[in-house]
Amino acid sequence: MVTHTPVLLDEVKRFLEPRPGGRFIDATLGAGGHARMLLDHTGPDGRVLAIDQDESALKKAVEALDSFGSRLVTAHSNFRNIASIAEEHGFLGVDGILADIGISSMMVDDPSRGFSFMREGPLDMRMDRHQELTAAEVVNSFPEKEIADILYNYAEERRSRALARSIVRSRPLRLTTDLVRAVERVMGGPRYGRIHPATRTFQALRIYVNDELKSLETFIDSSMTVVRSGGRLVVITFHSLEDRIVKNKFRAPAVPGRVLTKKVVTGTDEELRRNPRARSAKLRAWEKA
Repeated sequence: MVTHTPVLLDEVKRFLEPRPGGRFIDATLGAGGHARMLLDHTGPDGRVLAIDQDESALKKAVEALDSFGSRLVTAHSNFRNIASIAEEHGFLGVDGILADIGISSMMVDDPSRGFSFMREGPLDMRMDRHQELTAAEVVNSFPEKEIADILYNYAEERRSRALARSIVRSRPLRLTTDLVRAVERVMGGPRYGRIHPATRTFQALRIYVNDELKSLETFIDSSMTVVRSGGRLVVITFHSLEDRIVKNKFRAPAVPGRVLTKKVVTGTDEELRRNPRARSAKLRAWEKA
């Protein structure tokens, strides 16, 4: 079964306009909530290609969506490879593409993945466990200046230099709690009503380890060639660096098209009450000429 509530589901449906017989790509399958909606609305013969770089998430979602049979096609890969994946599976010229860029709650809730400063686990942070680079390698072997640059460039952390110095002095760091302590030596402990002091550090390392911003840029450019004329691309982001990339790519697209969202779309008050994860979600949509 689907283990989380997909964010901005009604808004995704409104902009992608799935209809019977349609062909769509869910480029970040996650727990499968958005894909389920697309499959429901494209029946009885529409098809969805679902991509995810996390093998465990892919397996669970496929099991949850088993009733759709061959209408669901899956691929284990980074969504930056969408053009070659779409060609391989016969999904060029699709009606629409969706990407929900947020890290899945399944990853965050699994201590062995090392994404959460709230749960003790190894400093891993790889979305695709087949890749070599981990967060542990970054904090234990990268030069202090490079760590500071990562924290500043990928989380806009103003105290990046002091944090990098604390991280280097705390080596070796093996667990998420080791990193939290290194951050708290500079930032102090958690304070009620404010974001956790380690939030930006964990965000920056995760983005760097998984090369998320470059992957997003490549994905958007490639997706614009994969959708048909009149096809749509919908992207949901969760922090300003990602949203800025989407906004700029849509305004100056690799191929002719138009922005459908003059203003960024956010969750309704009702959804925010029902699904706290939607609070930072921002949706933008684009249509190919």
